[in-house]
Amino acid sequence: MSTMDVPARRSEAPPVKAAGDKGRTARAVPYISWVALALMTTSSVASLRPSPTMAVYGLASIFLYVVPAIVFLLPTALVSAELASGWNGGVYNWVSQGVSKPMGFLAVWCQFAMTIFYYPSLLGFVASTLAYVINPDLASSGVWTAVVIMVCYWAGVWVSSRGTSGVAGLASGGLIIGTLVPGILLVVLGVVFLGQGNASAAPMTASHLLPAWAGLSSLVLIVNNFLSYSGMEMNAVHVSSLRKPATEFPRAMFMSMGLVLLIFILPALAISWIVPADELSLTAGVMQAFDAVLANFGAQWLTPVLGVMLVAASLGGMLTWLAGPSKGLLLISRKEGYLPPFLQRLNKHGVQQNILVTQGLVTTVIALAYAFIPDVSSAYWIFSVITTQVYLIMYLLLFVAAVRLRRTQPEHPRGYRAPMLVGLCGVGFAASLAALLIGFVPPSQFESGNVGVYLLIVAGGALGLGLLVPYLFYRFRKPSWKTDDTEEVAVA
Repeated sequence: MSTMDVPARRSEAPPVKAAGDKGRTARAVPYISWVALALMTTSSVASLRPSPTMAVYGLASIFLYVVPAIVFLLPTALVSAELASGWNGGVYNWVSQGVSKPMGFLAVWCQFAMTIFYYPSLLGFVASTLAYVINPDLASSGVWTAVVIMVCYWAGVWVSSRGTSGVAGLASGGLIIGTLVPGILLVVLGVVFLGQGNASAAPMTASHLLPAWAGLSSLVLIVNNFLSYSGMEMNAVHVSSLRKPATEFPRAMFMSMGLVLLIFILPALAISWIVPADELSLTAGVMQAFDAVLANFGAQWLTPVLGVMLVAASLGGMLTWLAGPSKGLLLISRKEGYLPPFLQRLNKHGVQQNILVTQGLVTTVIALAYAFIPDVSSAYWIFSVITTQVYLIMYLLLFVAAVRLRRTQPEHPRGYRAPMLVGLCGVGFAASLAALLIGFVPPSQFESGNVGVYLLIVAGGALGLGLLVPYLFYRFRKPSWKTDDTEEVAVA
């Protein structure tokens, strides 16, 4: 999701019946090329936000990006493509049919719940970036970060609740302006910086290709890369729009994986050339690098401009996320009665405002943690880990559902069949489970020194929000919570 800062649209393409089937489903959408799909996937996954996190590792960031791409990104993409080409309804329907309806609710809940911690981490990046436009000293202020998170989130809720059209277009434009342009500029300036004879802040020798081993904690940063690659289950819905899914979809995924790796790795390396690891902020690292390299060229006046561009991309992504997962949760809850009527109500613009406001109250409480955790980078890391942990629960269910559907419904029409599905799911499940467990280990960069507090926050956030809350909703649901599809939901 990148985080994936701007997720793909969640509209589902109709399933494509197997060749030769009578009454083949008519296509509702035109064909797209595999190159177009590769670019769509790249734009929805790639982001500059995680670059400072991996820049700490210097040349070893290549290894730390490539490994999760192989064991997580690729299995997720191929497995999701098979599911999306055979079943409408997204992850809820896949897990409901493959495992059970309660597990389907858990999966779609985790898809929504991860955003509760995703917004503070995303807007923490916005706060640190915006500080370089106003006063760089604010980048390390927890109070400043908390205020920006709350103001930006509630402004986003106001915009989304009014049903403003064109939000998706603004988000796409923000991605290009705030990700591709600054990313290319950062890499070019970094290369020129080295070309002028300046020494790299991080060693660039072959002996540094692998991260230094300092116990299990030295591997923890790789967990954040799983979130960077998440969202493939949403992009897979476009598989039915390809002329030859069986050959073109893997081709598109390999191309997009290469492009995503370039967008992730090269800016991270550029930052490591310019900013020493012990001075790098996990939230403001991109702006630190721009500020340092532009100072070298006497063009620091560009720093605020680039800051505004990065902020525009992040805020555009936030608006898109506000409109997506909560809407999916609402539709499922109306049909199955998983949420109380208060959370099912729509406002006059047809927006699930009550869900957004309730989510905002929790987000506000989380944002205040920035004001009380001494180091902003540590708070940013904690919330990024919780986000990943909650999302990984959904992926574990997805891989189990894919194997069960292949065994229980082998003749169900699929437009694409993933090769070696059981093996792919095994690799993806093992990688996701390992990443989830490793996330409970404090990273070597965690500076608070209180391991107990770290574990309490991460375990409470991930297990409480990801498992306990949906269990309580399911356990105490009432028949009256179920709304027939043909009925209108009460307007708030």
